Amino acid sequence: MMFGLIQLPWWGYLVVLFVLAQLTIISVTIYLHRCQAHRALDLHPIASHFFRFWLWLTTGMETKKWTAIHRKHHAKVETEEDPHSPQVKGIWKVVLEGAELYRKEARNKETMERYGQGTPEDWIERHVYEKHSAMGITLMLIIDIVLFGTMGLTIWALQMVTIPFFAAGVVNGLGHYVGYRNFECPDASRNLIPIALFLGGEELHNNHHTYGTSAKFSVKWWEVDLGWFLIRMMQMVGLAKPKRTPPKPSVHEGKTSIDIDTLKAILTHRFVVMARYSGDVILPVFREERLRASEAGKAVLRRIRKLLVREQSLVDVNAQKRLANALAEYRSLNVVYQFRLKLQNIWVKSTASQSELLEALQEWCHQAEASGIHALREFVNHLKGYVSARV
Repeated sequence: MMFGLIQLPWWGYLVVLFVLAQLTIISVTIYLHRCQAHRALDLHPIASHFFRFWLWLTTGMETKKWTAIHRKHHAKVETEEDPHSPQVKGIWKVVLEGAELYRKEARNKETMERYGQGTPEDWIERHVYEKHSAMGITLMLIIDIVLFGTMGLTIWALQMVTIPFFAAGVVNGLGHYVGYRNFECPDASRNLIPIALFLGGEELHNNHHTYGTSAKFSVKWWEVDLGWFLIRMMQMVGLAKPKRTPPKPSVHEGKTSIDIDTLKAILTHRFVVMARYSGDVILPVFREERLRASEAGKAVLRRIRKLLVREQSLVDVNAQKRLANALAEYRSLNVVYQFRLKLQNIWVKSTASQSELLEALQEWCHQAEASGIHALREFVNHLKGYVSARV
């Protein structure tokens, strides 16, 4: 066995590997993802260049290519043009061959030209990081072997699979296939179980797709976003400046009318509004219907529970038929479900004027109050309290 300059117990090498791998993941989430792809924060040149250099050493990825591919993913999400959608290409294709899908799309000149704008084009990017992308990972191999001897080769090999496995496979694959959803955004993104110490907050994928330009990925108090924690630490020493975070609704309980200010606030917080509608209206009525249902009816209701709150465009034809058949049997549930669709339809009217949208919202509230369903009336009272955030 060849020994390096640094000799450690077996667990010491695991710690080194963990720290090095985490530094790579943090570089991806803060620099490539949040800063470059989404412009959600500004980085000091010192921080920005450190991340670029480290990614050159540990991944060989070029800023422009990664940024362009990710922007295209958001623009074409869950379509045939999405570079890595498991809904289109299959879950195992993305999990096992995510890195190859990345390399394939990186050869698409149209993608680079259209989605790669605004990334670094300085001398070192053009003459070192792009021209000699393989040199960095070779240099990393030499450094690992010199420092850790034979174990350095193992450390290097595991470093090299960190991003292909966790980012290309787990986030791009499982993040659009399994997990929970805080918001019904129009794609299949999911939040994975809290594993922030491995993915730097990238596991909060549904939150990110809902608020794509936010520098912060967590929205629930119990969700851990390590990337955001480090951004805040960097902000304290002047190395980072967040531009946007998920908007928080402002509600005045004493407000009793639907006006233009209400409309603006609801449009801004529409995903929060729909999440609240699911929790405060759909699910209570669902539970009431289930209590009254027969054993056979309870089984039917269990099969449609998730469909009641799912984004309609994500429900396939067979599931839609199953849902329609069940709703025909349960009047109250059908009423609140139809009101859910009508509320969503208000803000998809792209050609409607502000006054027309306000009129549609007021009419929706009037009909909801007249429905005779307590949960709907209470929701309308809550909705009236929405106000635009004051700067």
